[in-house]
Amino acid sequence: MNFLTKFRDNRGFSLIEIMIVMVIIGLLASLVGPKLFGKLGQAKQKTAKAQIEMLMAALDAYRLDVGRYPSQQEGLGALSANPGAPEWAGPYLAKGQVPLDPWNHPYILQIPGQHGEVDISSLGADNKAGGTGEDADVSSWD
Repeated sequence: MNFLTKFRDNRGFSLIEIMIVMVIIGLLASLVGPKLFGKLGQAKQKTAKAQIEMLMAALDAYRLDVGRYPSQQEGLGALSANPGAPEWAGPYLAKGQVPLDPWNHPYILQIPGQHGEVDISSLGADNKAGGTGEDADVSSWD
């Protein structure tokens, strides 16, 4: 038996075998996929909460240096660029830029806040007030 005869005897998978494997992979993905996407929404909520805490700490550092929180007009941008305060010792953020929330919307800053001296919030995935799950608001007072 020569090399070519031996090579012809080795056959690959049939179309039916490949289709069966694809159906099994599809079934497994349909079972596992929704659970993973649920975890993604929870992770974004936790990320927003962590970023809000970081922004609150940066605002406190700003207040210690300047003697006041930034005005509503200066906003969170005062943490990364000097708004004209001589005592400013920033930037107060690690990357030097104010992050967007995990859904790519800017955080909402209220000075003075309704729940404290400063309120920071994100409107969640739907970018509307209220909501549940991933659409729920994330705020500094919760």
